[in-house]
Amino acid sequence: MMTDATTIAARVERFVRDTVAPYERDPRCGAHGPSDDLVAELRGLARDAGVLTPHILADGTHLHHRDVAVVLRAAGLSPLGPVAVNVAAPDEGNMYLLGQRASAEQKARFLDPMVKGEARSAFFMTEPAADGGAGSDPSMMQTSATRDGNHWVVNGRKAFITGAEGAQVGIVMAKADEGATMFLVDLPDPAIRIERVLDTIDSSMPGGHAVVAIENLRIPADQMLGNPGEGFQLAQVRLAPARLTHCMRWLGACIRANEIATDYACRRHAFGKPLVDHEGVGFMLAENLIDLKQAELMIDWCAAVLDDGHLGTAESSMAKVAVSEALMRIADRCVQVMGGTGVTGDTIVEQVFREVRAFRIYDGPTEVHKWSLAKKVKRDWKHAKES
Repeated sequence: MMTDATTIAARVERFVRDTVAPYERDPRCGAHGPSDDLVAELRGLARDAGVLTPHILADGTHLHHRDVAVVLRAAGLSPLGPVAVNVAAPDEGNMYLLGQRASAEQKARFLDPMVKGEARSAFFMTEPAADGGAGSDPSMMQTSATRDGNHWVVNGRKAFITGAEGAQVGIVMAKADEGATMFLVDLPDPAIRIERVLDTIDSSMPGGHAVVAIENLRIPADQMLGNPGEGFQLAQVRLAPARLTHCMRWLGACIRANEIATDYACRRHAFGKPLVDHEGVGFMLAENLIDLKQAELMIDWCAAVLDDGHLGTAESSMAKVAVSEALMRIADRCVQVMGGTGVTGDTIVEQVFREVRAFRIYDGPTEVHKWSLAKKVKRDWKHAKES
């Protein structure tokens, strides 16, 4: 690990614990995430503290993923931390994709405002199940892209689009004759209409999760990301690391939840002794330590593979399953240790439980990743038999 990354992570941790955490009860934290006003205020404080977009250095280079892991874990110590320091989803994944594949002109127009924390973004891929559209199976995509001279015209509907309300940059995936294709668009645009923002179990991401109608959206050809038909390839450039960075952020949140539950168990007395001295409680906290360390090691292993340029869907699927399931166990135990207090808003433990429960679904439910891994098992077996 680079010393610089260790220093950056320490500064981010101090900022999140000392400056961001007191905002967790701010009334601007709503059911659909923190308001844009609160986001701007927090990012202003992060900018002043020198910790805004800390995973992208002043020269534009991106930290190695093993270094990103410690920085994002520190940011995740508060549900507001990733938003405040500009490493939250979907912006962090979108910045990574544009940094890897956008043209110089596209970076100047779309990426630079995101890196500066001046613009939020949205990734328009998932579609409503009622329309028979793409969810975990992107090959079911219904949204169409048709050439019209030097423009493309996009029509369709999207669902669970995180941060669409209030975003300034959009990445839209649609199906052209050549296959799935990605486009960059300025937001808001009258051709992209938010039908509703869904009421979901999680509440940490600005703008919430929207259902969106796209009606005759005209996009200049130079706003295509990559080439026609490269959409699925580009999606993997974004999604494999993004699954891992989700793990990093929520590991930080669960570390904090476990700190709160541990403090409660050591202070609270029942039946003549502290709760932690009761085997049923103490063992849950011990199991949390085991799951936290296993999640940390899985993230570090997967980040090392990514840094070596060998991260595939199998590795990211394994990390997503192992870490999301471990963090769910940790969050659940924290609630249980704290009893009635654990299901109130008096601490962030209740919110962390909700957020991690949602994490088991987004960026691919556990079962989809297991199914993908099972297919790999069969392929590897057949290859071994044939060789």
